[in-house]
Amino acid sequence: MALTLYGHPLASFCHKVLIALYEAGTPFESVTVDLGDPGDHGRFLDLWPVGKMPVLRDAARDRVVPETPIIIEYLDRHYPGAAPLLPADPETRLDVRLWDRFFDLHVQDPMQRIVADRLRPEPRRDPEGVREQEARLRTAYGMIERQTAHGDWAVGAAFSMADCAAAPALFYAGILVPFPEDHPHLAAYFERLLARPSFRRVLAEARPWFDYFPFNDRMPDRFRTIEPA
Repeated sequence: MALTLYGHPLASFCHKVLIALYEAGTPFESVTVDLGDPGDHGRFLDLWPVGKMPVLRDAARDRVVPETPIIIEYLDRHYPGAAPLLPADPETRLDVRLWDRFFDLHVQDPMQRIVADRLRPEPRRDPEGVREQEARLRTAYGMIERQTAHGDWAVGAAFSMADCAAAPALFYAGILVPFPEDHPHLAAYFERLLARPSFRRVLAEARPWFDYFPFNDRMPDRFRTIEPA
């Protein structure tokens, strides 16, 4: 197998790349990295010293590819599926990259900061900092509501890298800070993402790990019974 993806089935950024792989139907081997195991962690650091997942290893091209947008663009270039995840039109491609960055920086980042705070011992938690991150998510929700008001996907009529980023980001963020009732386009967009076969497969594979999510007590029951489409 030429491609190996190193990651974890619960990690949202790993979900983003898995969606891209499943969209394209690209064969790959998945390796779960246990960061709590010193040997496993050490081997992963040998591969990518920064230590952040996911990382793609392409044995055929002797390349180690980190960072989710770079991984997806690499796959789109060297292992393309029937439909590209980055459009050919330069202006539309810029918009896809913009919204990919938006979901990573303005949805994933505050979501992960809230989760990280929950993992701290009680005396070290930062309620004010959590409220600030929740406010960031609500601002992002408003921008996504406007962006998705006139199309099925994040950018135009085609599913793209931006939607690969949006699906896991909104999945976890919506558990922490539910979508406002006056954001119907955001809610409908998320339901379209949730119905996408590639994302349903990712969630079904992650389901055995959901109890380890620090906010699993808030997870809607329908996520616990999701099956591949």
